[in-house]
Amino acid sequence: MPSTRDIRRRINSVKNTAKITKAMQMVAASKMRRAQQAALAGRPYASLMNQVLGNVTYHAGDFTHPLMEKRDGPKRAVILVATDKGLCGALNSNLMREAAKFDKANTVYITAGRKAAQFVTRARRNLAAEFTYKDAPLFSEARAVSKFARELFLKGDVDRVDILFTTFISTLSQRPELRPFLPIGDIKAVNAGMSTDKKEEQLLHGSTEFIFEPSADDVLAALLPHSLNFQVYQILLEAKASEQSAKMVAMKNATDNANQLIKDLTLEYNKMRQASITKELLEIASAAVALG
Repeated sequence: MPSTRDIRRRINSVKNTAKITKAMQMVAASKMRRAQQAALAGRPYASLMNQVLGNVTYHAGDFTHPLMEKRDGPKRAVILVATDKGLCGALNSNLMREAAKFDKANTVYITAGRKAAQFVTRARRNLAAEFTYKDAPLFSEARAVSKFARELFLKGDVDRVDILFTTFISTLSQRPELRPFLPIGDIKAVNAGMSTDKKEEQLLHGSTEFIFEPSADDVLAALLPHSLNFQVYQILLEAKASEQSAKMVAMKNATDNANQLIKDLTLEYNKMRQASITKELLEIASAAVALG
């Protein structure tokens, strides 16, 4: 049974831990606000880009591009976007659980974030490239990831490319999402607030006629890579917003648990101290009675 001294030491230790987790919670909350604002600010442009891309490629007639080539082969590349550090609850665990479902023999991984690379290495899967990105992701970082994936696809090393990341829903909710990346024809034009089927029908079967200058080939040849670059950039923003939100919630829960443990230990300490005082009083009273 622990002594009162042991309990006091543990209370002090838990108090120090609570101070650390509280500070980490405040830092994560500050970063979370910035990350959420960046992710939400980029969504309208990303949505519009997908709409334009889905619409233009449909109305472009006989336009073809190597990035639009559909293949039936089994080889797949997965861009796995995770965090650099832990302490963010089950965020990475849920993501890696989805990443482990891919066929090991026919899948290569392009990772963004150290936790993703560590998972691929531990699972003894094929790691094609490893990238990092900052707390405030840069477009150049997204462009590097996108360029490497495009080169794999264009060289024929893989038949398709998908992106697995954690999409930001709210501060308390983040969900792993698998999104097609290449070939470009698999990307759907989706707008928030409207069902996919209805939006596709409105965009792809409309009567709008497009005129390209200088030519459709030149316009789309420049538009397709830029669209892919920005899609990766938006996904990095979503992943970072999810990470900071999950980290803030995890640190808040850790702080709350530490405070509750301090209360429980303090109550136990007071009970032991009261029992010790009562025992001493009984001993004094017994001695007084014995002495008559």
